[in-house]
Amino acid sequence: MNIKTNVLYSIILILSLCSFSAIAAESHLDQAIKHAEAAVSAADGKAIAKHAGEAKTHANASKSEKTSVKNAGSHLDAGIKSLDEAIKQGNLGATDLAKKAAGQAVTHLKQAA
Repeated sequence: MNIKTNVLYSIILILSLCSFSAIAAESHLDQAIKHAEAAVSAADGKAIAKHAGEAKTHANASKSEKTSVKNAGSHLDAGIKSLDEAIKQGNLGATDLAKKAAGQAVTHLKQAA
């Protein structure tokens, strides 16, 4: 084989690997759901607030992602509002209220997915 053919095959291989990793990457909404679920199962208020904060960051970032779900924006906004409540209650040490709010966030975020 000549050099041009080798370069062409190398480029095709590199592009294929890059596209596979892009397909396998999770969306911000998926990551928000995972962090919100972690908040629900966290043991104390500070951990709930930490996971809820991460979930909120990803939920806000997911607003720019395209979705085919009807009313996804309203569910996303409701999920972010619930995450705010989970953060607030978690920082106050109200573990049960924080978990309840995080659970509501999970429900809304899943409806937006």
